This record gives sequence, C-alpha cells and structure tokens, in this order.
Amino acid sequence: MQHQYILRDTGEIVNERLIADRIIGLLYNQVREQAPRLFRALTSERVSSVLGFLHFDLNLPMESRRGRQLLERMGVDWRECLASHHSFTTPRQVFERQIRYWECRPLDPVPEAVAAPADAKVLIGSLAETPGLFIKGKFFSAEELLGDDLPWHPFFAGGDFAVFRLTPDKYHYNHLPVSGEVIDFYQIDGQYHSCNPGAQIALASLHAKNRRVVTIIDTDVAGGSQVGLVAMIEVVALMIGDIVQCYSESGYDQPQPVAKGMRLVKGCPKSLYRPGSSTDILLFQKEAVAFCDDLERNRRRRDVRSRFSLGLGRPLVETDVRVRSTIAMKRRETGDC
Repeated sequence: MQHQYILRDTGEIVNERLIADRIIGLLYNQVREQAPRLFRALTSERVSSVLGFLHFDLNLPMESRRGRQLLERMGVDWRECLASHHSFTTPRQVFERQIRYWECRPLDPVPEAVAAPADAKVLIGSLAETPGLFIKGKFFSAEELLGDDLPWHPFFAGGDFAVFRLTPDKYHYNHLPVSGEVIDFYQIDGQYHSCNPGAQIALASLHAKNRRVVTIIDTDVAGGSQVGLVAMIEVVALMIGDIVQCYSESGYDQPQPVAKGMRLVKGCPKSLYRPGSSTDILLFQKEAVAFCDDLERNRRRRDVRSRFSLGLGRPLVETDVRVRSTIAMKRRETGDC
C-alpha cells in the first residue's frame, strides 16, 4: 500500500519508501494476531537492541562506502555535518551525526513561535475532535500517553497535538520547541513498536504502548514562550537503543541531563535517539496555539495517498518539516507563519 507525504518547502507530493514495509505488515497483522507471544518478544527492548546492533554496528560498510559515499547512500547532506565527511565510517556515526543547526536550521526569534523539535514528517490535529483519536477507539489519548496514574492529562484535555515521525535517514537530535521551565520529567516503560504508518494503523494506541520520556514545560514564565503548558514526549521505536538527554545552550557543548526546575531555551538540542526510527509528540493546552496555515491545509488534502487517511477514514496527511522551523504560534486570530 502506497504512502505519501508533502514536502513543506516545495509543496511536492512524495512517495515514501518505507523500510522493511512487508515485514512490518506481516508482524503487525498475522504475527500479532496468530502468535501474540512471539509478537511481544519481537517488540521487546532486547530484540530491538539486537536489531539495532546488527543494522548499525555489525553491518559495517565496505571501504568504498565510507565517508561521503556512505552519507549520500543514507540520504544525508554531508555539507550540513559538523564533522568532516571523511570521518564517517559506520551507519551509527551517520545516525548520531551533529549538524551546524545554527546555520542550516534557522530559528524564528519571535518568542511565541513554536518550533519543530525534529527533522520529521508531522501530523497535526486536535484532541477536541474526539477524546481519543480515530482508530479502533483511539490513535492515542493524552491520559494513556502521559500516564494513567499521573496528574497531567487533564491539563491537555481538548488541546492540540503534533506527532513527528523520524525515519532512519533523519538527523536524530531533538531540539526544544519552546522556552520555559521543566516542572516534571519522567520515563514510562513499554515496548519498542515500529513507527511505520502501517503499524500505527494496525495497533491502537501504539505510542502509549512504547517506552517514552515525558517533559512537562511551563512556558508562562519570565523568558518563556507564553503558550501555557507544553508536553514533549519522546517515544522509542524499533531498533532504538536509548534516548540520551543532552541539553546544551551553545552548539553541542557541555551537554547535561534534563531535570525538574531547569530553564530550557527554544531551539537548543535536548536529546538524542540511539539509533533507528522514532517519534516525538507535542501536546498543547486547549486554544493555546494555532498551527501554521500550510500545515492545516496539507493535513486535509484529499489528493495525497496517506495511510493515515485510508486507515482512519478521514484526511490526515503528513508534512515533512525541518527542526527549529515554526509550526505554530500563540493563538490569536490566525495561524499564519
């Protein structure tokens, strides 16, 4: 089944080549239904780590596929990288690359502009449309995503969300979407399900079943973005070994773990996925932000063959965005960006 998304910069409709798509389809349909124990084993932390090792460490490239050739083979613009292209010798090094984001990923200086946390394909929407979104009762709910026994989900009832799907070729540092103070930070254990669109359609509340790190940011503080509470949820996926918290206000220098009480600055690196595909989710309070008009138009397009549209029974199309680009503004009268 074809899956398409829209390039934000050009408006072009792109056919996505989904990695291991047939295997994912088999796993999330036949294996999940007919061999549930095997399915749980294959989406466990241990198996995910082994797959990551085999793909990113053991499967070392030939000499002719090092450096610039390796970067180009993995779809990476070597000119953005902080390190010389000659230094890349394994897929893991490419996956964990650092870039000159201050040059090639410009940031809107307006304090109330919300920035994309990653180079990713983004879905936007509102939890007010239905309490749990669309699929077999729900795509996800704020309550499940933030933890059923924790106090934060009522603050985001009826609010907006943005789901950022990172694929293996993407730059895998997460950056802060807003400025503010960390008022809670915690991890919820879970599985390592694929972020393939087919898997998300097949398995209800998939994101809430995966291991994830939750950061609650109060932006209504001095120097903050003034858009209320923002939840940033970093979700592991198949072949992800870890989420490394490494906040830095100057390049990638002097990284430090995120903790309650810290003041975080929009656009700065926050964490790194190691390695594989993964997902970031942002939750906003009700009527706090307005998404950019182009993202709103794109998600309703009916001429794009999105698996989310087909599986959920309504138009829901991803837009490919760049980290630190503006995706929303503090709600006033328009979502123009």
